[in-house]
Amino acid sequence: MRFDSPWWLLALALLPVLAWLRSRTSHDSAFLYSSVSLVKGITALSRSQAGAFLVNLRWLALALLIIAMARPQIGSGRAPVRASGVDIAVALDLSGSMIAEDFELRGERVSRVTIAKDVLGTFIDGRPSDRIGLVVFAGRAYIAAPPTLDHDFLRRNIERLEALREPGTAIGSALAASVNRLRDLKSKSRICVLMTDGQNNAGDIPPLTAADAAKSLGVKVYTIGVGTHGSAPTPVGVDRNTGRKVYQQMPVDIDEDTLREIATRTGGKYYRADNTKALRSIYAEIDRLEKSEMETPKFAYWEEIMQYLAAPALAFLVLEMILGNTVWRKLP
Repeated sequence: MRFDSPWWLLALALLPVLAWLRSRTSHDSAFLYSSVSLVKGITALSRSQAGAFLVNLRWLALALLIIAMARPQIGSGRAPVRASGVDIAVALDLSGSMIAEDFELRGERVSRVTIAKDVLGTFIDGRPSDRIGLVVFAGRAYIAAPPTLDHDFLRRNIERLEALREPGTAIGSALAASVNRLRDLKSKSRICVLMTDGQNNAGDIPPLTAADAAKSLGVKVYTIGVGTHGSAPTPVGVDRNTGRKVYQQMPVDIDEDTLREIATRTGGKYYRADNTKALRSIYAEIDRLEKSEMETPKFAYWEEIMQYLAAPALAFLVLEMILGNTVWRKLP
């Protein structure tokens, strides 16, 4: 069983609060008599519990409606689902130099981070049966998402990515972290895509040492050097008068020799992406990697059961209204 919209369940926590507020603000109904002797005959009558029953019926109905809004579902069985036997770890450079705006997207100048996220999203959409993980790095490497088939979760993580405010580019650490994510996966093919615009100048692991580890584990590494040739316009501030970005030409310094050697040692390939079209074509070529099909068990169908909660809830509300206005009607 699962809930498709579990955030609705948080509303259940509000019901006790609402009940307490109601008890603090409500007042019992009363009649005003000129003399107690007029009601002497009914003073021995016990208080009716009808009001409490109706209130509890309403709270029960509200609770059932909230649970129904969370859309409970029951898996109706497992079935083999065809999946690719390729597991992929993407190591994405988010160092400060990745804010350089030497790419174009839909006719506008954008940063390397923006174009990398866009092209990576397209790549993920084209490989729905692959487990894909994400490592991001600057001066250190971070696991942004473990290898997963939940590509919606992966895309949400990618959309939140921004350049990291820390010095350095730890290419070796990022590659080692990516390889480590793939180490225990029992797939027929394991691939790492490493994308950077600089040189290794941080971290404790040399890039070629990480490449040797990848080779020993059978992980093929594709490396991509991102950035135009020469220099690239990099935003360094904002003009106070116009509100526009102020740019400075910064040199593009990609360690292509190391990236090429990493790819060679692991049986991969090195690419240079100096414009948007080239970057898209690189990912398109990587997308043509050989795939091996495998079967994985997965729930084939989820049955909605919210109606089994919503229907009684509505019935309880109708019953509460009928009883409250007929046999258990209160005098004004």
